[in-house]
Amino acid sequence: MADSKPDMEPPAMQPVTRWTPEGETSPRLSEEAVITAICTVYDPEIPVNIYELGLIYAIEIAESGDVRVEMTLTAPGCPSAQELPEMVRDAISQLEGVGNVTVDTVWDPPWDPSRMSEEARLMLNMF
Repeated sequence: MADSKPDMEPPAMQPVTRWTPEGETSPRLSEEAVITAICTVYDPEIPVNIYELGLIYAIEIAESGDVRVEMTLTAPGCPSAQELPEMVRDAISQLEGVGNVTVDTVWDPPWDPSRMSEEARLMLNMF
């Protein structure tokens, strides 16, 4: 009996490096790698990483490997206001292929608990 599924081609492979006249380029930095790095940063007062808390609003990655992150804090008077953006910058800077890292703290829109992931809500008993 013949298989009734149509022949499907495997997805095309995406190169992670390129060859140029000068030689091989560095692997392209992925958003997933940046998010994984950000997930290593925890608010000192809350046992959940800042990505799951919903504090990261935007991640932009340039072809050059420069990264720009927009983040917020749980409140304008947060005692970690100085250290959290620096911790994010340091975590991302350690990734291969990263250029300059800019972390901007924004207040609009204001953070609220609805931005937290379901996992974060469960960990904090906020369901």
